[in-house]
Amino acid sequence: MSQVVDHLAELTGFRDRDVMDVTLVMALRDLLEPESAAIYRLVGEPGNERWLTRAHLRAGDAVASADPLWAKPEALPLSAEHPLRLEAMRSRSVTQVAQAGQWLYLFPIATDRDVIGVIEILSTRRLGTAAQRMVSSVLRIYHNFQGLLDYSERDTLTGLLNRKTFDESFLKVLSEIPHRPEVEHEAEDRRHETATPHYVLGVIDIDHFKSVNDRFGHLIGDEVLLLLSRLMRGSFRFHDLLYRFGGEEFVVLMRCDEEAHAGEAFERLRLNTERYAFPQVGRITVSIGFTEVRAGDAPAAAFERADKAVYHAKAHGRNQVHNYAALVASGVIQEATQLSDVELF
Repeated sequence: MSQVVDHLAELTGFRDRDVMDVTLVMALRDLLEPESAAIYRLVGEPGNERWLTRAHLRAGDAVASADPLWAKPEALPLSAEHPLRLEAMRSRSVTQVAQAGQWLYLFPIATDRDVIGVIEILSTRRLGTAAQRMVSSVLRIYHNFQGLLDYSERDTLTGLLNRKTFDESFLKVLSEIPHRPEVEHEAEDRRHETATPHYVLGVIDIDHFKSVNDRFGHLIGDEVLLLLSRLMRGSFRFHDLLYRFGGEEFVVLMRCDEEAHAGEAFERLRLNTERYAFPQVGRITVSIGFTEVRAGDAPAAAFERADKAVYHAKAHGRNQVHNYAALVASGVIQEATQLSDVELF
């Protein structure tokens, strides 16, 4: 019993979801001593859903393995390749199957809104009722703690990440960007350019949103914000980080192979918004600016660059997407020698 309590204390001692998932599979391995324990989540758009491995730990492993946060969807297994996981999610109940002298157990992982994945345990011996009940109890605590994190980290209206979580995510991204010397050999530089990921920060602002609130009231204004958040989820990938910063301002933090790919994603959102028939309000447009995150960036500096591109879009007709770097290169705006040191929070 004390071992269970110790693992629960460790599980709820973290606010990082990645660490929580790893801690959960480690706890299940120590408590049940199975051949393996893993967490799989179903991600992606309906019709093209994929399995993302959040944590996978075998009996002899010292460290859990996992798919990278920015994994490309096409590299992940399709949902249909693992029908037992889908069945456990559909039934919302524990599924057990005998496989070649071993037992496979699947426990659904649920949120307040939906079932999002499964815990998969492979054991050489059959788990008794008490063991299954213990796993279900641990998952309820895990679910409740995830709910507390959602309450503190997500915007209550849209369900997107809130502003206070942005700094931590930005610093994680920054840690993956290598500091490059001022002068590099051209051939070697070209090789590194293809291998080095690009991270982009975009700022999205609803055009004339104040007039929506003035003409239709704040309830309709809130509906517009909620519908736009859904359009954002449909326009970006499952691993792109989507934030509501407050009012009509939204932020996207994403990884892409090239800046051009980011521009395509933001243009997709602009078009999706322009074409969407918002109830009662009708046509709504957005102005978008984005910038590549640079080595050594501060959150406020990157945000300010993207915001300058938004300001340019609003000053030149709205309903546009602008790349800060392209605006500087064309001479439309000037690169500031020292961006504001004012913090976002």
